[in-house]
Amino acid sequence: QVQLVESGGGLVQAVGSLRLSCTASGRIFSGDAMAWYRQAPGKQRELVALIMRSGSTNYADSVKGRFTISRDNAKNTVDLQMISLKPEDTAVYYCNRVLMPYNWGQGTQVTVSS
Repeated sequence: QVQLVESGGGLVQAVGSLRLSCTASGRIFSGDAMAWYRQAPGKQRELVALIMRSGSTNYADSVKGRFTISRDNAKNTVDLQMISLKPEDTAVYYCNRVLMPYNWGQGTQVTVSS
């Protein structure tokens, strides 16, 4: 059974930066489109950034120019570099496969103070 483990979250001041990392057990990433999602309190989970097998990427309008998704298929990791963070970026961040998602991991909390 595939397990996803997210890490790298924390408390940061506005305009600060964080780098999130997602590691999967098992060799599952190479052919899959992967994404980072986030869920803020009282809101639905939303897709933040995705990366295709080819390396092409797409981002939610709210994070374009500030977030960068990357992947290392050899290491089974997907990272999310976040800069110029805003209080509205506060959420629990998750990674998962875009199509036929695996069981969700615990996520990693990102809190941005103003």
